[in-house]
Amino acid sequence: MQREQMGVGTSTFILRCVNFLTMLVAIAVIIFGVWMSTHHDGCRKSLTLPVLGLGVLILIISIVGFLGALKNNSILLWIYLIMLFIILVAILVFTVLAFIVTNNGSGHSIAGLRYREYQLQDYSSWFLKELNNTHNWQHLKSCLVKSEDCNNLSRKYKTLKQYKSAKLTPIEAGCCRPPSDCGYPAVNASYYDLSFHPVSTNYDCKLYKNSRNIKCYNCDSCKAGVAQYMKTEWRVVAIFNVILFVTLSMIYFVGCCARRNAARSYSKV
Repeated sequence: MQREQMGVGTSTFILRCVNFLTMLVAIAVIIFGVWMSTHHDGCRKSLTLPVLGLGVLILIISIVGFLGALKNNSILLWIYLIMLFIILVAILVFTVLAFIVTNNGSGHSIAGLRYREYQLQDYSSWFLKELNNTHNWQHLKSCLVKSEDCNNLSRKYKTLKQYKSAKLTPIEAGCCRPPSDCGYPAVNASYYDLSFHPVSTNYDCKLYKNSRNIKCYNCDSCKAGVAQYMKTEWRVVAIFNVILFVTLSMIYFVGCCARRNAARSYSKV
């Protein structure tokens, strides 16, 4: 009898503590989402609704779980477990899809350069569809221009020698400079001599301009750089989701114990 009471107390105590902590996290996420909504950067504003939605969802589930454990209420714990199960399935599906989508695509080494260049056709059909969508790319391009990553290159690399030996990011390599096969000589980190006739039939060579608002933002090489960046970010998210899935599975197990114990307590009344 004492062991049963101890089991009931342990599972509900753990569940209360976990859900109290997740409530605090949810409130922090909601506050962050509200802060983002007041930010004037359209790129960050686009993430406002997902962040707020995530915060509200976590808060609702945490409140249900906390109250269920606090009151030892079997019905609330059932609702909590159902919602948690749906989230576990969603995380699993998203993680599998993330690994599938990010499976393709890798950079190409260029002689004399410390960084890689990327080609759009190397990536998955999902990336191609999203990045070749005019509306999507116009939004992404405006964000790239606002970020001023390209304009900062001349500040980061004062000399041409520093620039040529730099290890550029995928976006810097794809969006801020013409592809190497164009053969345009670099004058400095943000300016190329376009008077030379391109030695390649690559259409990106015609699209590149030295203007800070144009650069190679319309190039496939820029889209490929963004795809590589997204691939890296998605992989990080996917790995985080695996950890989250394991953690939530443990919480789900504790919740099952708490619900079962609550049902037993109710049946004895």
